[in-house]
Amino acid sequence: MRNACFDRTPLYHVDAFTKKPFAGNPAAVCLLEQTHKDSVLQSIAAEMNLSETAFLQKPERKPIEEERLFSLRWFTPKTEVDLCGHATLATAAVLFYDIGISATEISFETRSGKLTAKLEGDGILLNLPSCVTTPVNPDQDLLEAAKISEFKSAHFSKKTRDLLIVLEDEEALRNLKPNFDRMKSLRTSERMQGIIVTSKGHAPYDFVSRYFAPWVGIDEDPVTGAAHTVLGPFWSEILRKKEMRACQASERGGELTVKILAPNRVGLIGNAVIVSRGELYL
Repeated sequence: MRNACFDRTPLYHVDAFTKKPFAGNPAAVCLLEQTHKDSVLQSIAAEMNLSETAFLQKPERKPIEEERLFSLRWFTPKTEVDLCGHATLATAAVLFYDIGISATEISFETRSGKLTAKLEGDGILLNLPSCVTTPVNPDQDLLEAAKISEFKSAHFSKKTRDLLIVLEDEEALRNLKPNFDRMKSLRTSERMQGIIVTSKGHAPYDFVSRYFAPWVGIDEDPVTGAAHTVLGPFWSEILRKKEMRACQASERGGELTVKILAPNRVGLIGNAVIVSRGELYL
């Protein structure tokens, strides 16, 4: 079947928070020329079947290379989310490295407010809202499903709806093998999006983490920018540092630098690799 009658929409596959392809966290980036129904965007994200698909739209009619402000939304295969760091990094990489926009700093209007991305060194710095946590007593059934038998402390971020669990050491974190089917079947006391598991790291990393979100269609996310808006302030207070090196210890793995920019802002510096570029027929 020929697709000549359809609009051809640029579509990218980008690996974020990595300097090499086939590592880090993959995201799809879709450059929309017109507005589409949410159901269409959700169907595209399900078709891409990646942890997130980013949908970028420019508000003005001038060429995209001259734009400085964009609209940005993120969808998992199951739902729209309020914030996604790795798909934002992937989108910025497309604009800076492939589109070749003239600016060195760009802004995105999102459900989490205005976010910025700018070139910094050999990477890209994202300026995101930081998220505080409060201590909680996690549900025992949830801990058992996540295969967490011992932990140092637990905290909850109402903003991201993430449970943060601190483990004693990195080895315990890396060896976790959660039962995702059981996790999805549980009703928790908080409306939860995901679980961040973290511990102090071995050099050169200040801390390590993993992220599980089966409730939104992501059993384990390879590298989670949004989780580091929680992890950054948390570890900054413990380590007494304003800049930290972080590793997300998933199978694909990824790394980034986390900076405290202001009391309510966190910076994530990472690299991204554009793996492929194609067209989506809509």
